[in-house]
Amino acid sequence: MIALQDLHACVTDQWSPTIGDPSPMGWATVAAYGATAILCFRSAHVPESRVVKLFWLALALLLMALMVNKQLDLQSALTATARCLSQMQGWYEDRRSVQIGFILVVAFSGIWIALVSFWLLRKHLRHIGLALFGFVLLICFVLIRAAGFHRFDAMLNAEFLFIRVNWLLELTGIALIALNAIFASRHHQPRGIE
Repeated sequence: MIALQDLHACVTDQWSPTIGDPSPMGWATVAAYGATAILCFRSAHVPESRVVKLFWLALALLLMALMVNKQLDLQSALTATARCLSQMQGWYEDRRSVQIGFILVVAFSGIWIALVSFWLLRKHLRHIGLALFGFVLLICFVLIRAAGFHRFDAMLNAEFLFIRVNWLLELTGIALIALNAIFASRHHQPRGIE
């Protein structure tokens, strides 16, 4: 049995709360999360069904959490905890199969959650479909990053036309949500207000 103090010592040795991405692009992504969360809060107040209001409110709160996570890099704490557990329990050498399993579970869970969400919200997809798709993309991206699988990290850190793939994926998810929130707010603006 692993003592919590030993696990805590191992994790704090490998991870400490610092600014995760102090680069201009990191701060731009934090700003994008914050601005999109505000847009979602605005969309939660438009005259629409209760389900749609709850969707926008939940999305706004989750985006705020992801904004905080972006710079505190809490998924690295999760990765450090998993690494420490694997070392203490003696399966660190076999971690690849666990990482691949985790990524497959994330992918299948993301697909399943997306399908169930799209089915449950099917009557409202005209109003929230783009945001729902963007959010599923974003959550899958964050969870796969948390897996700490070096091959995926290398792929995500690769550049395409001077743009890192991870920026492209993360900001695409945020942009889809923002576009849908803007559309939802404008769609319900009273006539005469531009």
